[in-house]
Amino acid sequence: MKNFVVKTIANAAALAIAVWVLDKITLTGDSTWKKVGTLLLVAVVFGLVNFLVKPVVKLLTFPLFILTLGLITLVVNALMLLLTSWLADKLDLSFHVDGFWTAVLGGLIISIVSWALNVVLPDGKD
Repeated sequence: MKNFVVKTIANAAALAIAVWVLDKITLTGDSTWKKVGTLLLVAVVFGLVNFLVKPVVKLLTFPLFILTLGLITLVVNALMLLLTSWLADKLDLSFHVDGFWTAVLGGLIISIVSWALNVVLPDGKD
């Protein structure tokens, strides 16, 4: 449970940085607390998308991973971010990613920040 909380917080922080850096990834809300709550919910959705959908997509695109020496990962991460944006819209969460190339950049930012935060934060395997 602790590991889930740590990963969710890391994802929320990474999403917040992507929202802050990129103008076309938007998060709206009336107050700071509403934005924080939305970020946490979007982080949970993002975590579920990465847990459930991403392995299937990676398996189906395995030949492309080999052919592109792993660069297709940027496209897969972008698609996962776009799927998260679509699901957030369906769940009435105020998070939106505008366009594929924004999603590629956002996915890159989120991957780097999540990796760095997961290195620093405890993993909860106590």
